[in-house]
Amino acid sequence: MFIDKVQAVENKFMDLEQRISDPDIIARQEEWQRLTKEHAALSPIVEAFRRYKEVSEVIRGDKEILDDPESDADLIAMAKEEMSDLVKAQAALEEQLHLLMLPKDPQDDKSVIMEIRAGAGGDEAALFAGDLFRMYMKYIEKQSGWKASIISSNAPELGGFKEVIFSVEGAGVYGRLKYESGVHRVQRVPVTEAGGRIHTSTATVAVLPEAEDVEIDLNMDDVRVDYYRASGAGGQHVNKTSSAVRMTHIPTGIVVECQDERSQLENRAKAVRVLKARLLDKARQEADAEVTEARRSQVGTGDRSERIRTYNFPQGRVTDHRINLTLYKLENILNGDVDEFIQALAEARRSELMKEEEEHD
Repeated sequence: MFIDKVQAVENKFMDLEQRISDPDIIARQEEWQRLTKEHAALSPIVEAFRRYKEVSEVIRGDKEILDDPESDADLIAMAKEEMSDLVKAQAALEEQLHLLMLPKDPQDDKSVIMEIRAGAGGDEAALFAGDLFRMYMKYIEKQSGWKASIISSNAPELGGFKEVIFSVEGAGVYGRLKYESGVHRVQRVPVTEAGGRIHTSTATVAVLPEAEDVEIDLNMDDVRVDYYRASGAGGQHVNKTSSAVRMTHIPTGIVVECQDERSQLENRAKAVRVLKARLLDKARQEADAEVTEARRSQVGTGDRSERIRTYNFPQGRVTDHRINLTLYKLENILNGDVDEFIQALAEARRSELMKEEEEHD
């Protein structure tokens, strides 16, 4: 029974409460921090459950009044009036508990590495990749405690990016940005188009949760590291110093290049971060391969081969194809107002999970 499951969570919460107050555990800081984090994660469920139990208790008392033949008319009228509001509150709290009890992606709290690559469309695709990069930068600026930094970039002369890789650090980053993985499409008249015709171009976005050492044991004996002179803008050091780093993971063939920093050590450290994130992503995709068919109906699966969103300039609209949501706010969205899409996608994902839970029960 669902309520029994929630009661088990409250029991665990109270047990954790006792343990994090134990001086012996407090002395073991690493264990104490882990238990404190677990306790905090259960807190929203327990708070909602305790409100649910309080409301249910009052409803039970009102029912007793209504069922008691000796109750006077005024008391019955008050109980009926109170019951109406309380039953609605009880139903709302039960729905909230169902949502809170849904299984959480353990990756959701992680920082991420994002990769944006120009797709079909030549120079226009690179300009669009630059537009997406600016959109995400503006979105990240609006989030409390989030910080972005470029790891690697390849910018053509006409502007934008053939490829840009950057990290985003902060609380709950992957849980919000994971819905952005996929092919983004733009429909507009390119600046290079003299005839005024609308072109369609694409850019691919990848959102990779940062890998922790316990998840990816990277053996550097499996990695070939090459150093070379960086190319592009950056001053005289670019042509004189072999500061750029290329890492090739021999077992998988994954190649990572980093040349944005002046220091070889800094480029090497950034390349390792990207390589670990890509290896973790590869491992997760392989693990998910067995349930690919089941996942096709779900939103936010992070399949980067599928077109997920279209930005139509002539009509000023943006459409997310996974949930058939169209917003006529193209300028605002490109200025970082993407929360409406992210929230709608998260809600759709929760609905899918609730259906799965109901079928499982």
